[in-house]
Amino acid sequence: MDWLTEPWGLQNLEWAAVPLRIALGVIFIDSGLGKWRRGIHGTGDWFQSLGFPMPQQLAMGVASLELAGGVLLLLGLGTSWVAIPLAANMVVATWVQRTKLKAPFQGGEVQGYELDVLMALACVSLIFLGAGPASLDSLIN
Repeated sequence: MDWLTEPWGLQNLEWAAVPLRIALGVIFIDSGLGKWRRGIHGTGDWFQSLGFPMPQQLAMGVASLELAGGVLLLLGLGTSWVAIPLAANMVVATWVQRTKLKAPFQGGEVQGYELDVLMALACVSLIFLGAGPASLDSLIN
């Protein structure tokens, strides 16, 4: 791997977290904004149809978590900490897709849950990696 990292001065791969964090941030911002834009009550109604308690409050909480968490990831602020509830959110999303909606792992005629699994594991990676050097976390520390 030295042939790839040495020319750029990347002897350690601390920069690996940066594109992962930015990509997740953009995806979570889009997901959270989408829930608010489409009408949060529709998301709450969907949560109710899945059997979740307090579905309207849960919809507002999930949309806010995704939006605020995505912004924090994009900025690289509190990355390891914000990745924890985001990972839990994606574990629940995976569970819903698999057990409640009976979705396949890989999408076909219906959306699969492979992206949910990938996002959950990417969040777990950020819990351990942190934000990387191009972040507010690195400026603060």
